[in-house]
This record gives sequence, structure tokens and C-alpha cells, in this order.
Amino acid sequence: MPATPAWPPRSASRLFVEQRLEAGSHIKLDGNHAHYLSKVMRVGVGDAVILCDDQTGEWATRVEQSSKRSVSVTVVDRLRDREEVPDLWLCPALLKKDRFDLVLEKATELGVRRIAPIITRRCVANKLNRDRAQAIVTEAAEQCARTALPELASVEKFSAIMTQWPDDRTLFFADEMGGQAAASAFEETTGPAALITGPEGGFDDEERKILLAHPNVKPISLGPRILRGETATIAAISLWMGVAGDWAGDWAGDQSSGGSNGS
Repeated sequence: MPATPAWPPRSASRLFVEQRLEAGSHIKLDGNHAHYLSKVMRVGVGDAVILCDDQTGEWATRVEQSSKRSVSVTVVDRLRDREEVPDLWLCPALLKKDRFDLVLEKATELGVRRIAPIITRRCVANKLNRDRAQAIVTEAAEQCARTALPELASVEKFSAIMTQWPDDRTLFFADEMGGQAAASAFEETTGPAALITGPEGGFDDEERKILLAHPNVKPISLGPRILRGETATIAAISLWMGVAGDWAGDWAGDQSSGGSNGS
């Protein structure tokens, strides 16, 4: 006899919801979620949908009713607990919209715990649509099967971030003027960490002086080439995850429920 197909299937849609999930509870999905499930993914009664609540973890649910206005599901089994995310914050200077969208998306996929956007003197952009940014972060988390959303902080000025910087967190400064090789700096530094990256024109002289004078700041070099803000951010996060984060050990994630779907 043929093997019984795994349930939920790897192709099951994955969504974050605000409701706290528990076995046996009934969830009604409407709005964009309902449209995505019914019109894009064409789910029907009996199909599986993977839900995450950013509190208890990842759950398999079964569709009980589906229409273009609402989809009702019953929560069946918890597949994974909410993950323990590496303690890395990202403090990226605002960039032009498309480039900053990329920063939000890839920082989420790469596993940062908190994204705290900043405004520096050379920023071309000076505001961020928070609802849109949160949607990008959430969709990226759904796509890469995270069970914990990164915290998205409000935009703050560079001076405010530096004045309030916590005493127990190392701030790695991607300095285009040079610094310690990033990999060795990451390897020798333990404890809570953060990364600050600049805008299109880089940090100005005064901002650089403030960073270099701060006792918790470590300037790092990302190699011999001048990188765009979004490139520097992605490269630095990836390197930190490989040296000090959750890429550093032997890890074989449970992908049995993995579906690569975003809303």
C-alpha cells in the first residue's frame, strides 16, 4: 500500500495571527488572510493551514469552511514551540523605500530579534510607514518559517539611540573607514549584540566620532570594498549568525511542516 501522506503537507500555507492558539480552538480568518487562502491558495474544507501566534509557537489547523470573505479553521496540533531567537538587534539607517524593504525582509529571514530603524544626518528618507514595514516583516517570517516575529521598534534619531544605549549590549559599527575584521570581532564578543549600519552617504564625521567614543561600540570592517547600506546589513547579519548566532552549531531544523508561503 502507498504510504499515508504526511499531515500537514509541506505545501500548507503559513500565516501569523493575533489570536493566542491552543488545541481545539476555532479561528475565523477574514480580510487579507481570507482572500489569500480562498482566492490565491484555493484552500477547501479539510485542507491544512499552518498558524503561528508569536506566543505559543506553530500549529496545524484544519479548514472547516472557506469563502472569499472568511475562512474558519480548527486548531489541531502544535508542531513547534516558539523559537528562541539569537539576541541580535539591528539598527539600520533609513534608506530609499525599495532598499529598506529589502533590509526589513532579509533581516527577518536571517533571524534578528529586534529591528530599530534610525535617522541619521545623511538619510535620504526620514519616515517609515510602520504598517507597511510590519507587513513586510510578517510576510518574510511566514516565508522562512519563523515562529517568532522580530520586534519592530519605532524610528528614532541617531542621537536618541546613542544616548539611551543599554550598558550590557555590544554595538558593532560597520565602519567604512575600517575596524577589526568582523568575523574575529563577532567570535571574541559574547553576550547581547547589535549592529548599526549607515545610510546611502554613510555616517558623517560627528556621528562617527560619537560612535567611536562610546564604550559599548566596536568598529568592524566588512572587507576592502565600500558596500551599499542594504548589502552591508545583509552581509554583517549573515556573518554574525555564522560565527555567533544559530548558524554556528549543528542544526537540522524540523522542516516537516515547512511550507514556503506568504500572505
